[in-house]
Amino acid sequence: MNNIASELNHVKTVAIAGHIRPDGDCVGSSMGMYLYLKKNFPQLTDVDVYLEKIPDSYRFLQGTDEIHHTCDKEMEYDLFISLDCGDKERLGEAAKYFETAKRRMCIDHHISNSGFADVDYIVPEASSTSELVYDVLDKDKITKEIAEALYMGIAHDTGVFQYSCTSAKTMRAAADLMEKGIDFSGILDDTYYKKSYVQNQILGRALLESIMVLDGQCIISAIHQKDMVFYGVEPKDLDGIVSQLRNTKGVEVAIFIYETGSQEFKVSMRSNGIVDVSKIGAYFGGGGHVRAAGCTLQGTMHDVLNNLTKHIEKQLLQEKES
Repeated sequence: MNNIASELNHVKTVAIAGHIRPDGDCVGSSMGMYLYLKKNFPQLTDVDVYLEKIPDSYRFLQGTDEIHHTCDKEMEYDLFISLDCGDKERLGEAAKYFETAKRRMCIDHHISNSGFADVDYIVPEASSTSELVYDVLDKDKITKEIAEALYMGIAHDTGVFQYSCTSAKTMRAAADLMEKGIDFSGILDDTYYKKSYVQNQILGRALLESIMVLDGQCIISAIHQKDMVFYGVEPKDLDGIVSQLRNTKGVEVAIFIYETGSQEFKVSMRSNGIVDVSKIGAYFGGGGHVRAAGCTLQGTMHDVLNNLTKHIEKQLLQEKES
């Protein structure tokens, strides 16, 4: 795909959706695409974006007040655009529009994405889906508001340009977006760095109760539902904990899990390079990237952690033997 315009012939209605529990890249790529289509293609009679509830800090982006958080609307769209979503199931409720759309498109950078649409633009080595959206837009038609969305998405998925997925191409894209006049430092401060008081409290709890295993190569922390109730936090308040754990000296893999139901845990994993956590996530029905992946597992906390560390230990031993 060279330009999104080539995919809009004979299209009147478009649905845009991202993965469940949308993060910065999901929201940034979705809003960037939404604003671009709304501004530059007047022939489109309906352009709708479907995302679950987003963090309040992202609401500075233009158009976020127009996001549909439910999928009650009965529509058969001419084109469905899936963004930052590794498989159809992770579209959540919006999958029903994917199923009935006349044409489906997927733009994504998850290595676990094998292609599930009619048109797939999947680049695993890309920094973010926001960078891929930037690639398919006419650069002269990117407004300040579109640039804000795409810059936020790129910055979030690169850990503010520090992760290995950051390339020279990524930096050139970010520079171009900065030249649109965005408040890039304010975006980073307000959407990435600043944490609420309860977010800092739960982060402190997670760090305090973390443990090291596998000869200090793996760090683990877990939060129970009762802890979340005590601190008054929601799943979105747990963002960033696993990345902070990964920064521990000597650690190759960080695991953070939180309880989502009776004997059910959401798992987030981060790697410093040796371990491919996307393989582990995919094995357990999840997915992600080589250095960042996740899944949902059932069982006791001991069972969950035991299953995960077995796979991590296996990769560490293979690396040592090689």
